[in-house]
Amino acid sequence: MNLLIIGAPGAGKGTMSDILIKNFDLVHISTGDMLREAVKNGTPVGKIAQGYMNAGALVPDEVIHDIIVERFSKDDLDNGFLFDGYPRTKAQAEDLSLILKQLNKKIDAVINLDISDEDLVKRITGRRLCPACGEIYNIYYKKPSKEGICDKCGAELIQRKDDNLESLETRLSEYHKNTQPLIEYYEEMDLVKNTDASKGVDVVFEEIRSFLEGLC
Repeated sequence: MNLLIIGAPGAGKGTMSDILIKNFDLVHISTGDMLREAVKNGTPVGKIAQGYMNAGALVPDEVIHDIIVERFSKDDLDNGFLFDGYPRTKAQAEDLSLILKQLNKKIDAVINLDISDEDLVKRITGRRLCPACGEIYNIYYKKPSKEGICDKCGAELIQRKDDNLESLETRLSEYHKNTQPLIEYYEEMDLVKNTDASKGVDVVFEEIRSFLEGLC
């Protein structure tokens, strides 16, 4: 089974991706991981990508295209994969479709983690992290017993620099601008499963699992 997962910043893509990968025995594919791997291995396309990354510039779509083609040259994806964080635009989706068609592969389903901007604001701006043990809290949903202190190890909790309203609004604006055409593209193929990501993780997974098992 070959899947895509889509969701706004804070919608829970990382958490749900981990669960889906384990339960459906999928290979996780993210452009960030692929770029770092290509750069680390010093492949030709990796060297090109590194030039953009070193300059602090976005890696262009044509380079991402080559990175994906390079990744699909490996034989570990035959049993299924999950794309996380890509494609981000309709143009990238169209390009991915062409790549997969040439490889006689296709996307079986697109999981859209749907959540309101209001809920995302609370999730992101309310998030607090323990720098010592990695435990995650939220001042709205999962408060520590003692304000600002980790229940597990007693360390002082921190807030990530980009977990602020201004940064989130910028990210959400960019996300909505690019993602709506992307969702519409896959809806035309009848591939999208919209899921209410404001529910608990277990509830969201069970809904997705039931949907995917119905495809098998």
